[in-house]
Amino acid sequence: MDIKQIQELVKLINKTNIGEITIEEEGVKITIKQKKDPVQNIYAGGAQPNQGYSTPSTQPPAAPAAPPPPPPAETPKTDNYITIKSPMIGTFYRQSSPAKPVMVNVGDEVTPGKVVCIIEAMKLFNEIESEVSGKIVKVLVEDASPVEYDQPLFLVDPS
Repeated sequence: MDIKQIQELVKLINKTNIGEITIEEEGVKITIKQKKDPVQNIYAGGAQPNQGYSTPSTQPPAAPAAPPPPPPAETPKTDNYITIKSPMIGTFYRQSSPAKPVMVNVGDEVTPGKVVCIIEAMKLFNEIESEVSGKIVKVLVEDASPVEYDQPLFLVDPS
């Protein structure tokens, strides 16, 4: 696997909700994990054949590959959650004005059509409505922070 393919994988991970991907090819193992912040870590272990590199430099990264088991333990908890995503690029607000209360908090019930936040784009304030029914489990974005298209905003438990 060459560096261009690895860079494309990192870009793919950044654009999706995939938390981690591991690829093993010809004795080379590459793990790409997405953290809560946009920084990506790439761990490579094993020697690449016919490259002329010594193997001692590839041994230490194999140790950091041990932490991946905890994320799969967390994944089953969120498998049944539905994500409310941003339909546009802009600035995320949890309330319509500083004097108004927050639109939804963790634990609040939402139904289709209920306004959950506002996204300001080009001086226009767009109300974002829930398309699902359920209970807000987690707010994934800080108030007054920039958001990207299709970025997860809320986790909703539909049960």
